[in-house]
Amino acid sequence: MFFHKQELQYKATPDKPDAVYARKLQEVLGGQYGEITVAMQYSFQAWNIHIPGKYKDLLFGIGAEEFGHVEMLAKMIAQLLEKSPLGITDEAVQSDPTVAAVVGGTDVQHAIVAGAGARPVDSNSNPWQGSYITASGNLLADFMANANAEMQGRTQVARLYHMTDDHGVRDMLSFLLARDTMHQNQWLAAVGELQEEGAESLPVPGNFPLNKENRAVSYQYLNFSDGPAAAEGSWASGPAPDGKGEFTYHEGPTTTAPMPGPTHVDARFYGTTELPNIVEKAAGAVQDKLKKE
Repeated sequence: MFFHKQELQYKATPDKPDAVYARKLQEVLGGQYGEITVAMQYSFQAWNIHIPGKYKDLLFGIGAEEFGHVEMLAKMIAQLLEKSPLGITDEAVQSDPTVAAVVGGTDVQHAIVAGAGARPVDSNSNPWQGSYITASGNLLADFMANANAEMQGRTQVARLYHMTDDHGVRDMLSFLLARDTMHQNQWLAAVGELQEEGAESLPVPGNFPLNKENRAVSYQYLNFSDGPAAAEGSWASGPAPDGKGEFTYHEGPTTTAPMPGPTHVDARFYGTTELPNIVEKAAGAVQDKLKKE
C-alpha cells in the first residue's frame, strides 16, 4: 500500500527559472541511473524477495524514499520551467519554434507534451525504460547492482552540481548527494552482511555446484590486449576475492576449439547457403506440401 503525504523529504525550490537546466536535470530523474530507476528497482526487488526480515524491510524502505526523490526532482524541474519562454527572441530562428528551442538548449517536449512540466525521460528525451532495472531474486547480485546504481547516480548529480550556480538547486542536490553517499555504503554493508551470514557467497550464485563449471579456467586472467600492464594487477596473481582459487596470468587464450561448420536452417527462411538455389527452393516446396516444420 502506498500513502502519499503532500510534503517533500527536502526542499526543492530554485532561485529562478531555468529551462535549459531543467532539461539537464531530467537525466537524474528519468535516465538509466535516475531516481525513477532506483525507486522501481528497489521496489521490484522487495516485491520479488524470497525471505522475510531485514533485507525485505530495507528494500521497501529505501524504495519508498526514492519515490520521494522522484517527486522532489519533478517539482524542481516544474519550477525551473515556470515562466520559461516559448522560444527565443532572435528573429533569425524565432520563425521556427523547433529550431528556436534547440538553439536555446531547452527540451521541446517540456513545452509541447508536458506543458512546462517534468517528464519520465532522460536529458535527451529518451523515455524511461523498465529494462533499466535489475531484480534477479539473488540478493548479492542485486545489492551489488544497487551499489553501482547509486555510484553512477551520485556521479551524475555531482556533475550537475557544477552546471548551475542556483543556490536553491545546489541545496537540493547537496541533499541528494548525501543520500547517495548513505545508499552506497548501505548496499555495500548489506553485501558484506549477506556473505558473513552465509546467505550468499561469491561467485554468484553461491549455491551453484562449482564442480559443474570448468574450474581449469575459473581464475585465469587471459590477456586479449597488447597492453602489458594488466599483469601487474591483483587480479593476475594471488588469492581471488571469493577465497576459492588463485589467480594466474596468461598471454592470450589457454583453450582452443574448432570453428563449427555452416548451419542449415529451414529453406523457407530464404537464407543464402552453399547449397544450389534450386535445391533450397525444392526443399521449401516439399516442406510446404507436407506441412512440415
